[in-house]
Amino acid sequence: MTDTKNHIASMTDSLEGRLFTPRSTAEITEAVELAFDYRGDVTLTLRSGESVTGYIYNRHVGATDSYLELFSSDRPDAQRIPYSGIATIAFTGEDTANGKSWETWVSKKESERRTESAKIEAVTRTKGYL
Repeated sequence: MTDTKNHIASMTDSLEGRLFTPRSTAEITEAVELAFDYRGDVTLTLRSGESVTGYIYNRHVGATDSYLELFSSDRPDAQRIPYSGIATIAFTGEDTANGKSWETWVSKKESERRTESAKIEAVTRTKGYL
């Protein structure tokens, strides 16, 4: 599969801004899996020339009927698109999960706890309890 950045992102890199052009069924499946795990909109260019932008919320891999389902950004109803109809997958929306690791969350919560503890200690000292 070709990618505009010429390599597949590692687990720590964001796919935001990348464009994949799958050349086989296996590559289409791999690219759709990446898009399914992506927490942003993707733009699919279909073999018909149509372009569809939205959030992929489901996919099905079958022997003859693989497809994905997405909430389109410009249609009220969900769309089902067969893998065979996909020419490219572009990761066009903001990756809302980028940089939001477990370690970042733990660090933020620890900081919030220290701040709250300091406030409680200050109030307690003001009241003369400490």
